[in-house]
Amino acid sequence: MRKAFEGLTTQEIREVSMYGCTEAQMREAIESSATYRFSGPVMVAASILSDAQEMICLEYGPVDFMRAEDARQAINRAKWIIFNLLEAKQEEVLVNSDGEEI
Repeated sequence: MRKAFEGLTTQEIREVSMYGCTEAQMREAIESSATYRFSGPVMVAASILSDAQEMICLEYGPVDFMRAEDARQAINRAKWIIFNLLEAKQEEVLVNSDGEEI
């Protein structure tokens, strides 16, 4: 087992392979970011997707395995935000100042 995976559960190893970090680490990083606090999860996901575009831009030379892997993990992080944070926000019930559902 790689040294980076020591002490991680099987699920956490899977998460690191998919996202480059565990889901808990990702959630903490996202929710503590200024972009998330001021603009919300959509802007965070869009920013990550822009980063992925830059990672595969051929202006910086041929895309090697590491750049492709970084882009793949970035896209997976953006999808995680969409499926976990954005859907959670949509499920929140909106109420007006009188406590009535909007």
